[in-house]
Amino acid sequence: MRDYLLTLCVTAAVTYLLTGPVRKFAIATGAMPEIRARDVHREPTPRLGGIAMFFGLCAGLLVADNLQNLNGVFELSNEPRALLSGAALIWLIGVLDDKFEIDALIKLGAQMIAAGVMVMQGLTILWIPVPGAGMVSLTSWQGTLLTVALVVITINAVNFVDGLDGLAAGMVCIAAAAFFLYTYRLWYGYGIEAAAPATLFSAILMGMCVGFLPHNMHPARIFMGDSGSMLIGLVLAAGAISVTGQVDLDVLKIFEGSTRQATHAALPVFIPLLLPLTIIAIPFADLVLAIVRRTWNGQSPFAADRGHLHHRLLEIGHSHSRAVLIMYFWSALIAFGVVAYSVHSASMWILLVIVALSAVGLVLLLLPRFTPRAPLWAQSFVPPRYRRKRKGEPAAEELASPVPALALAGEAQPVTDVTEERTPVPAGVNGATALGARSRLPDRRKAGSRN
Repeated sequence: MRDYLLTLCVTAAVTYLLTGPVRKFAIATGAMPEIRARDVHREPTPRLGGIAMFFGLCAGLLVADNLQNLNGVFELSNEPRALLSGAALIWLIGVLDDKFEIDALIKLGAQMIAAGVMVMQGLTILWIPVPGAGMVSLTSWQGTLLTVALVVITINAVNFVDGLDGLAAGMVCIAAAAFFLYTYRLWYGYGIEAAAPATLFSAILMGMCVGFLPHNMHPARIFMGDSGSMLIGLVLAAGAISVTGQVDLDVLKIFEGSTRQATHAALPVFIPLLLPLTIIAIPFADLVLAIVRRTWNGQSPFAADRGHLHHRLLEIGHSHSRAVLIMYFWSALIAFGVVAYSVHSASMWILLVIVALSAVGLVLLLLPRFTPRAPLWAQSFVPPRYRRKRKGEPAAEELASPVPALALAGEAQPVTDVTEERTPVPAGVNGATALGARSRLPDRRKAGSRN
């Protein structure tokens, strides 16, 4: 565990320290695309954050290769080299896309090629567990197709959810933490050496996200871009492929006894083997809903719009930070809930806690739908919008409105006053304005509009 923590810290430190110079490089090279209709940010922000994340990945693998307890992962397995090869290819395509806007079909082909490169070097699914039948071996073509499909789905799911400051990096970090707990338990608890590469990949992935998050939290000073989102998606998929298709669960002796007993005993193991899908459950759901929505409206599945889950959270009244925290909450609930259930599947307390936390999450989702009023004795301790309105006193919404109070009362006001009051302040490139606070006039135009 000490070596894994050291690898994580080195990866995070390298990523954090390189993100600042990478930001200046992105500004100097003009990697600051114009704001699109589907974007939430209102100021041009540099991309190419994936450059720092890729060098953090390289630093993590280099440190692990020189540690005594982790050096065996590189000697007994070719998976780290396979990961580095596929990551370098997908990272290069992402950098070009952040700068020159590559076509979506070209990126899809590059994702398949990167997955194929990893398969050629041994990082592939060799068998899958089937309840009642044990481990079922796959043919070469079956394993290749399943591996490529898992890599492409994971990369695009992470890429689709990268729409708010800190959202993709935080959700992938939560997923990697849950996956690390599961794979470390297989490696250390059951003595399965084949789970060591997946444990290393999860630790490095956490370091990449932790090092980048301070620069990417709202208001973000730099975006990871496709070079970062596709990279962390590929690393997440590589860990899932390693533990799912390389670990032989027969060594756990869970398939002994009757079929019913073996299936029940294997249930805690089958569920975490689907952990790659559960930890990206929210991004995957967003991906499926986006494809259905776009094809239903007669658009291309790759067309951009403002119908993602994070966009809907903003539309119902959540702030930027609260929307990100809600997505974090649901990701952690699903990922860690599955891991906890895999450890103690017979405990009803785990299910009760998951149900209770799900109810809390639903309340948080519906919070903007109602505005509770605090009692009289707590008026001075709550924000103005939760205070009771006194007679002759304007409401908190009226005080916060940019329109003058006389206009709210029905008196005519010059149109020029309102227009000047609502004119956004031009913004700079560093995530803030030079003259005042950030503009709070969101652009709700649909993607594809001429303006």
